[in-house]
Amino acid sequence: MKPDSQLAGRIKEGTLIITAEYAPRTGTDAAVIKQCAASLRDGITAVNVADNHYGIAMSSLAASVGLINSGIEPVFQIVTRDRNRIALQSDLLGAAYLGIKNVLCLSGYHQKLTGNAESSNVFDIDSIQLVATAKKMNEGFLLDGTKIQGEFSMLVGAVANPFVIPLELNLLRLQKKITAGADFIQTQAVFDTDAFASWLAAAREKGLTDRATILAGVLPLTGADEALRLKDKYTDMMIPDEMISRLKSAGDETAQLKEGLTICTEIIQKIKNLPGLRGIHIMSGGNERLVPQLISALK
Repeated sequence: MKPDSQLAGRIKEGTLIITAEYAPRTGTDAAVIKQCAASLRDGITAVNVADNHYGIAMSSLAASVGLINSGIEPVFQIVTRDRNRIALQSDLLGAAYLGIKNVLCLSGYHQKLTGNAESSNVFDIDSIQLVATAKKMNEGFLLDGTKIQGEFSMLVGAVANPFVIPLELNLLRLQKKITAGADFIQTQAVFDTDAFASWLAAAREKGLTDRATILAGVLPLTGADEALRLKDKYTDMMIPDEMISRLKSAGDETAQLKEGLTICTEIIQKIKNLPGLRGIHIMSGGNERLVPQLISALK
């Protein structure tokens, strides 16, 4: 069966796609999901649900159902860090049963970056193998050949980091994900627009942008302190020093937040029409209320 999600439909149409992100909280309050959903409804095709990205939170599976109940199409995120292939396939079956139609396959940040350094990681398979697993399940079979009873149909996505060097190996990993069956690729947050444009051009030259839908990630920074923290903790976030200086110079917290939104809007305007790019993925970082303010930059 071919995936019939709203996101799959927009990909087929060829129009500009806007997706966003919801970061589940460390709690069980349904009102929080509803409140965040109100900020993620207008103009957005689908919403990623983070899988314990920054620490222990409500499961992506449960929070995805919460978004469905709020009238929003989720992209169920699933990382291989915490599950072996048994649990991964079981969760995918459960997601399909619950009406989830999109999945984003990731390896996940090392547990030391989530505040759970004492936890054991799993990494039984990596994100490329997980993409291949989901695609095989779309054909009706588990990894061991067991036939799936009932319908299973998922639009399968993966993540790419445009700023990992060398470029040749970066593109090789992207190619492997697409060859494994990734229908769409969401990138890590773009701050260096020139470096991103170079990566996208190289991917386009290899024909990769014709084989999978590329969505550029953008992240509205709330201030200089957040920018410095992210740059120090996540070395793959290439936040330019001049951008941090610009945030510092803005003034107090309110002014820095406004400047962060301005910077993010400028990034969107610079990249949204690049050849080979199909859309923008707005990463909230848990600040879903900021998303509506960026939608206007995409019109």
